[in-house]
Amino acid sequence: MNIRFVGASICALALIPSCAPSVDDSGELVEDIVDPSVVTDLDRVFAAAAAESGVPAPLLAAIGHVETRWQMVAGEVEHEGAPPLSGVMGLRPDLVERGAVRAGVSPDEVMLDPEANIRAAALLLADEAASQGVSGGDLAAWAPVLAAWSGIDDPDAVAQYVQGDVYATLAAGVEERAESGELIASIPPHPELAPLAGVTVPKAATADYPSSVWRPSPNYNSRGGARVSHVVIHTCEGNYAGCWGWLRNPSAGASAHYVVNSTGSEITQLVREANRAWHVSASYACSRNGNTDCGKNGVSVNTFSVGIEHAGFASQSTWATGLIEASTKLTCNITKDHGIPRDRYHIVGHGQLQPWNRTDPGRNWPWTRYLDRVRAHCGDGGGGGGGGGGTTGPTIIVDSNNANNNAAVARIELTGTWTSASSTPGFYGSGYWWGATAETSAPATFWFYLPSAQTRTIDAWWTSGSNRSKSATFVAYNAAGAERGRATKDQTANGGKWVTLGTWSFSAGWNKVVLSRWQAPGKVVIADAVRVR
Repeated sequence: MNIRFVGASICALALIPSCAPSVDDSGELVEDIVDPSVVTDLDRVFAAAAAESGVPAPLLAAIGHVETRWQMVAGEVEHEGAPPLSGVMGLRPDLVERGAVRAGVSPDEVMLDPEANIRAAALLLADEAASQGVSGGDLAAWAPVLAAWSGIDDPDAVAQYVQGDVYATLAAGVEERAESGELIASIPPHPELAPLAGVTVPKAATADYPSSVWRPSPNYNSRGGARVSHVVIHTCEGNYAGCWGWLRNPSAGASAHYVVNSTGSEITQLVREANRAWHVSASYACSRNGNTDCGKNGVSVNTFSVGIEHAGFASQSTWATGLIEASTKLTCNITKDHGIPRDRYHIVGHGQLQPWNRTDPGRNWPWTRYLDRVRAHCGDGGGGGGGGGGTTGPTIIVDSNNANNNAAVARIELTGTWTSASSTPGFYGSGYWWGATAETSAPATFWFYLPSAQTRTIDAWWTSGSNRSKSATFVAYNAAGAERGRATKDQTANGGKWVTLGTWSFSAGWNKVVLSRWQAPGKVVIADAVRVR
């Protein structure tokens, strides 16, 4: 199988054939540019596993997408009693052991090799199907196998997993691509499964966030009159149904106020914001949070915070735009209701407050973009709604990763050879592109759509480094292709923040900002993000 790993730098896995050092875009020696969480060309692996096991390939692919969005994950324990999951198929430790025996490979291979992980899952699913008398290509007939495979005890959560997640994925179809554009995997739509997709959700609205589904958990207690002052961002280390199903299990001893699914299409509320959910097993220490709110030192974080879980893993590389949008709208609502400052010291990560055994939401959580969107939804600036400069409409962010863009109004287009990277800190979103300077017209183009003629202020974001160009040129064009203005910036400095390029008049339609690299060879230019406000 021609499986490929793409993305950032890592060289720790035995399955990677070569770990020869290379030079990154900053000129420093690094390990081979490989990110084991991003694997491409999985369609053939699903097909091969289906041929060997008899489990339909679309079903295997749908399970993998529901569990991990087709990323290789190495799950940590987010909730005591819930097992860590691994690989494209999100296998529990017991399934890793059994699957290794079934596939004739080692447990390490099942955890670290995507092909072995998928094969092991397929063979175990085949065993479950045989025990239930299920076989063949009728995907609807596999529902009881999916229910058993979920490992979920809560019957409502099982229905969510089978119908609302797996069958909904099959019915709608899905495709995922790496930031470089390479296909990870795809599922064609199966409209015949539409009647099986989706579940009946509780009708009662929550008192706190009407857009969510109320699925109450018994795992909470009183805040004792404490005011809510922080929002804590978590990852479930697993899928959506398994997450909320576990957190409302009385034996779990854990909960959160909200759980957001992997696409942002649904949010579950488990605990009222007025009550104290059990989502952080740590007392507050201001030294871990920029020496802010030191008066809370020694107080349980749960006492003064609202916890939001997100389907997914701290080890994954990318987050769906829909999930970020849904979560930031929710966080905006919480901050408005409780008067919480919308900054990095009051909207915080679990791992930041409990670093000895948690890393969530992980190194690839797009913090800058996340806070930008929270502020935008709340109308106080940032990327996506709000004001500033020459704004006559919502702010638009064009990220270097199209998976992070709203395709209706933003996209990036690359011409020629550009290399994706995330090795230099301070990038916007989930990484950036770098291109070597040369006398060539092979730019990075940041497209943005305006419904009417407007005057807008354009900002750019990059990572700075000594090998960057001191004369990176950005050129703005309207929808007719007429130049509206240009700015030359020194990318050796001012990295990790928005830098204003200029305020210009644009026309209705698709306008653009072009980052040129036409100059003497020997440097690089960085295409990270553009903001239109």
